[in-house]
Order: sequence, then C-alpha cells, then structure tokens
Amino acid sequence: MIGAAAVALIVAIGLMLIRVLLGPTLYDRVLAVNSMGTKIVLFIGVLGFVLGRPDFLDISVLYALINFVSTIAILKFFRYRSFQVPLMRRTAPRRTVQGGDDE
Repeated sequence: MIGAAAVALIVAIGLMLIRVLLGPTLYDRVLAVNSMGTKIVLFIGVLGFVLGRPDFLDISVLYALINFVSTIAILKFFRYRSFQVPLMRRTAPRRTVQGGDDE
C-alpha cells in the first residue's frame, strides 16, 4: 500500500513537471513548481516511513519551509521586478492654480 502511494506521488510529480514546462502563464508555472515541491515533501515522508528512518521527517519539514519561502520570493520578484520594495509611495506633485484670488 505504501509502495502504491510512492508510485502515485512519482506520477503526480511527473505531471507537475509537464505543467512547469508547458504552463501557459508564469503563475501557472510557479504554482506547478510549488505543487511539485509539496509532493516531493510527501514523497520524502513516505520514503522515511518505508525505510524506518524518522529523521527524514525533519528533512521534509525543512524542505517544505524552503519551498514556501522560495515561492513567496519568486512571486514577489515577478510582481515588483526586484526584491527591494520602496518603503514610501511616490505621490504625484500637487498642482497650483495660477492667477487665483489669495484672499
């Protein structure tokens, strides 16, 4: 039963890899990479269970954190085209009215 889960995860990872290569938009590709990372985390957990190595769960949790942070960083980069976001918004200069009454 565990072997079937591992095979299903490998097939799902393969399908996500196809989605990464053929995705129509950038956000589809980022979502596919994130999903592929999540499935790899599950595969590492199943592999650790099959081999009787509970320390693989620590590795999978670390990989999940790296996957999450990297996805957020990639989306931030593609939104702002930089990893540094300005702290203040640029406002349009105020227009002054010429020739008005100052009374």
